[in-house]
Formats: sequence, structure tokens, C-alpha cells
Amino acid sequence: MEKMNESEIATRLMTNPALFADIHIVSKEFEILPDDHIHYGACIDYQDIQELREDFLADLLDTVVDWVYSAEKYAQLKEVEIQKGKTEATAHSSVNRKAREKFRKGSEDNLLVQGQFGELLLFHFIQKCMKAVPLLRKMKITTSAQIERFGADAIHYKVEKEKNVIILGEAKTYSSESKFNKAFKDALDSILNTYKMHRKELNLYVHEDFLDKKLDDIAEAYLDKKLDNTEIRLVSIVIYNETKRINFTDEDDIKKQIEEIIETRYRNFDNSKIPIAANPILSRITYIIFPIWKLDELLEEFQKQL
Repeated sequence: MEKMNESEIATRLMTNPALFADIHIVSKEFEILPDDHIHYGACIDYQDIQELREDFLADLLDTVVDWVYSAEKYAQLKEVEIQKGKTEATAHSSVNRKAREKFRKGSEDNLLVQGQFGELLLFHFIQKCMKAVPLLRKMKITTSAQIERFGADAIHYKVEKEKNVIILGEAKTYSSESKFNKAFKDALDSILNTYKMHRKELNLYVHEDFLDKKLDDIAEAYLDKKLDNTEIRLVSIVIYNETKRINFTDEDDIKKQIEEIIETRYRNFDNSKIPIAANPILSRITYIIFPIWKLDELLEEFQKQL
């Protein structure tokens, strides 16, 4: 297997500036364990006092094709459609439709919709913030979210100082009125379980369609437990329904208020519930919390447009 370097990883990153133009991100050493590295907070961005909600949703949905297919696979499928007599524009539409079909709809399954929404955001945040490319993805084996919850929501890869870094990602989306602390603890327990079980569950993952040849070789080596000098890291994104009211004064002040909400959420979580001593892997976890107001309405629109 031919090794990859950091610059090769960088050329494969999809940082998606269009999507992140709709997202405001704050990164710092929040008052939460582990407290020796950067964690993240995010929200849908504002222009003046208007939330860029529709822009965010449209740009997120436009990335489904990136989640499903590599650039090489997309080009191949598009060429097949053109050979059938379609124009370039209609060929693009056809491939995009097929990608959305892979991102299956569950008309009565809210858990499935929440999972898909969170998984798609996680895919982008790991590339944007951790500079790691997707390596493996859960195989969709059923329409039941209760079954699909097993296995990591994302397995990404990067090279750092000649070390093969594997990032296990977990996304939790809570549209109910449940308290943030409970949601955060559930997410923490879930990512720990993912870490403990992922080696036993490698048969749940696939890598075809969305990897090029070099990354395909890396994925095979990881699946076959032949990837040397590896380090596992964790990422947990919690997308939740925020209910605290904000004052619509001006853009800067709105963002400041949301940043204060995020800081408070981190600060008020009980650090004793983060058992680093018993689970040393938690010293390598990165948190992302993403408050969204009226999240249930946004998820309903996400499902409708999908």
C-alpha cells in the first residue's frame, strides 16, 4: 500500500465554503473536560437580524451528492447519463437525484430523519475543523433507525506527523424539549460505546463510491487491521433544540448572545460525568454543540426537500 502525506489529504478535503458561509463557528478551550484543547460551538449564521435558515438548508441539501460519491464516481455516473442522450445539466440532476435516493427517506421515522441530518453535518464539520477526509461509512441495511444507530456515524482519516489518525464521529440530533445536559450525556455514552465496539463492527462499514483509489487502499488496510502507526480520536456533535430567547438587536450582538448560550451549556455540564480516568480515549475527544431554534420545523423541511 502506497502511503499518503498531509498535502495529499488536504487536496481531498471538501471544506464547502458555501455551506459554512451559512454557519457561525466559535472555537476555544471551553470549560469542559478535556480542557486542554479546542472544542466548538456553531449556529446558523445571521445577516443583520435575519437568520440564514433557508440558505443553510438549501446549501446543506446540495452537499448530499458529495456525501455519497467521490468526484471520480460522480464524473463516471454523469458521463453515463450524457451517453444516454441527456444534457450536462440534466445529467447532473439525475446523479443528484440518485444520491438523494441513497440518503433514504423515512416518512414516519423521525429518528431516521434526525440521524441523516446530523450525519450529514458531521461529515462536513470533521473535514472543516479536523481536516480529515471520509474513509468509511455505515452500510445502510434497514429502514429502521433503531438498527442503523449501531456503528460510528463517520470514520475519517488524516495524516499527522506521519501518523495515521482515525477519527470516529458520532452525531446526535435532539428535536424534543429534552434538557441539554441529558442530550450531551447521551452523546458521550454513545461515542464511548462506538469506540469500544467499532473494531467488532467493521463489517457494518463500506467504502465504495465515495473514495478514490489511494483512500480506497487505506480503507482496505484499516478494515484488514493492517494500517500501522494509527491513533484513534473521537468527535461528537450534538445538535439540539434551543429554547432560550435571544434579543434581535443587531448581527454582532445576536452572535454574541448565542456564543454566551454555548459557553453556558459547556460550563454547566457536570465534568464528573466525563470519566476520563476510566476511559482515557476521552482525553482525545472533540465536542461540537449546535443549538438550533425550532429544530423540529427545520427537520420537517429537510425531510420534505430531501
